[in-house]
Amino acid sequence: MPYLYRDSKPRPAAHPGGARATHSSGKGYEELKRECLRRGVLFEDSDFPACNSSLFFSENPPIPFVWKRPGDIVKDPKFILSGATRTDICQGDLGDCWLLAAIASLTLNEKTLARVVPLDQNFGPDYAGIFHFQFWQHNEWLDVVIDDRLPTFKGRLVFLHSAELNEFWSALLEKAYAKLNGSYESLKGGSTIEAMEDFTGGIGEMYDVKAAPDNFYEILEKALKRCSMVGCSIDTSSAAESEARTPFGLVKGHAYSVTGIEEVSYRGRQVQLIRIRNPWGQVEWNGPWSDNSPEWRSVSPSEQRRLSQAARDDGEFWMKFEDFKVHFDKVEICNLTPDALEDSTAHKWEVTIHQGSWVRGATAGGCRNFLETFWTNPQIKLHLTEKDDGQDDCTFIAALMQKGRRKLKKLGAEMLTIGYSIYESPGRDGHLGKDFFRYHPSKARSKTYINLREVSHRFKLPPGDYILIPTTFEPHQEADFCLRIFSEKKAITEDLDENVAIDLPEPLHPTPSPQETEEEKQFRALFEQISGKDMEISAEELEYVLNAVLKKTKNIKFKNLSLISCRNIISLMDTSGNGKLEFSEFKIFWDKMKKWISIFLQFDFDKSGSMSSYELRGALKAAGYQLNNYLLQLIVLRYSDEQFQIEFDDFLNCLIRLENASRVFQALSAKNKEFVNLNIGEFINLAMNI
Repeated sequence: MPYLYRDSKPRPAAHPGGARATHSSGKGYEELKRECLRRGVLFEDSDFPACNSSLFFSENPPIPFVWKRPGDIVKDPKFILSGATRTDICQGDLGDCWLLAAIASLTLNEKTLARVVPLDQNFGPDYAGIFHFQFWQHNEWLDVVIDDRLPTFKGRLVFLHSAELNEFWSALLEKAYAKLNGSYESLKGGSTIEAMEDFTGGIGEMYDVKAAPDNFYEILEKALKRCSMVGCSIDTSSAAESEARTPFGLVKGHAYSVTGIEEVSYRGRQVQLIRIRNPWGQVEWNGPWSDNSPEWRSVSPSEQRRLSQAARDDGEFWMKFEDFKVHFDKVEICNLTPDALEDSTAHKWEVTIHQGSWVRGATAGGCRNFLETFWTNPQIKLHLTEKDDGQDDCTFIAALMQKGRRKLKKLGAEMLTIGYSIYESPGRDGHLGKDFFRYHPSKARSKTYINLREVSHRFKLPPGDYILIPTTFEPHQEADFCLRIFSEKKAITEDLDENVAIDLPEPLHPTPSPQETEEEKQFRALFEQISGKDMEISAEELEYVLNAVLKKTKNIKFKNLSLISCRNIISLMDTSGNGKLEFSEFKIFWDKMKKWISIFLQFDFDKSGSMSSYELRGALKAAGYQLNNYLLQLIVLRYSDEQFQIEFDDFLNCLIRLENASRVFQALSAKNKEFVNLNIGEFINLAMNI
């Protein structure tokens, strides 16, 4: 089950300076290291032990791994040797080329690299077998500590390693990232942009090379100049093509890094070149402008030095930009600041972040194809008030990220197919209902629904108010999500249903009726039979009366009303305080009950005798309760069944508890003015969980 977000208000972007310690001991890197040095021991990380569970969750190791510290592998281990460079990243026996491509891009920016890989650690005199790395996760920077025991086979590192056998920063970084995601196996398969964002907290954009804009070269040039991280890959048409080599030496389904883009003078004209790196550290492009191609003979030595061109089998190569567009299919850019890519003026974006959940039966409504539940998804209002400089529209990027799915792989979870739609606001407050989406088309939407961790797209819309609906493609799929809005000018966002409001009539006092209806006569006869002459019934007697009456109602599904529910009813209606109901009090409750039955039947749209939990928001509002997503999700989890249905006795019990909580809150607030510091939503949350 996803985490239920009690407070989904927008938040500013996180800053890396305040990275949170994540070790289960509650201690940070420095404290753990001091303890090890004081005790004269090397750190052993109990959170990520040197055993098979840290390696794989779905299979046994194919070879007998031996965990060794760097000092047991080589005589003179170094953390970083002659600077951290992209040639320090060579892939091992793990399908995480997407991660390695991102690490290679990371080395191109010293400041960003030093944030992820703190440089004040080494194998020197204060070595204690402990290292730490910092990663961005869903608007929070985390400091991940590890010990330096690494999986080996026959004395060699099995996974990521440096070309220099005594350099270990990249292998330790991979281990820290594996710990963050649960195991090494969790890193199999992924998108380069995912790791790029975790290294920077930046915003990712993806381009289909075959449909890229005319200024695609300028976009990439600007991105690299701004130290953005750039990856590329070649699509596969089947699983059999994965890592298949083309006649030109390229690998399909494999993540490459883009490490440079330049124009070179060649035979009197300028040629656009792009530099690519294979994280394997070998296997290169063999076409025009490859390492040993004849084109380089016509380029001056000074130009070759400027481009750092050298014929080495290191996995890095140049190719003509036109050839790049022919042979590659996808480019991923992670904008670090993030800056606009369309113009030449770098400027800072405004960033707003929302955390939320899709919960089965409450807020997991699926996409617009499922109209009956689509409207129940979380809804975020976006106020675009300022136009871009010199423009008529407002530019923003909306990035929807599903959280923690890679870590949940070991539990069988896969990436969900996600996306979002954007609608013009109708100009009224409150959660929009089904009819709005039935009659209004979307103004914009994500390019596609896709099973990636994050879906992002850039939009230009006129100033105004809009409603953004983040969804999974299918309904009933649970996950936590993080929605980031990057806007050129300040934009205001808010959740449409964050305010809890109660609108109940004043409680009625029992008054004698001048003339009894036929229904009241039947109740009086039953009351006299059960209670005796005092015409007062206990909770046990009320249980008998209500079950006898409600079982005659043919158009609702009904189980037995519980004794606890009847005690709650008496608590709600008992004006004399004797723990029993008089007949006049019961009549008032029965009028209330008839209203609730009417509401239940109104929202039982398919006339099945039970109500869909997705209709609970509307039903509760009709009864006087406007609840936020958090409370609604709690109530659905408590009262709905596995088919997301709510039967009448559960609906009745829910309303009784809500009204009791509301009446108590009003009474306490009237007596104790300081009590209002606890808002009605918090009080209902407490009351519903008792």
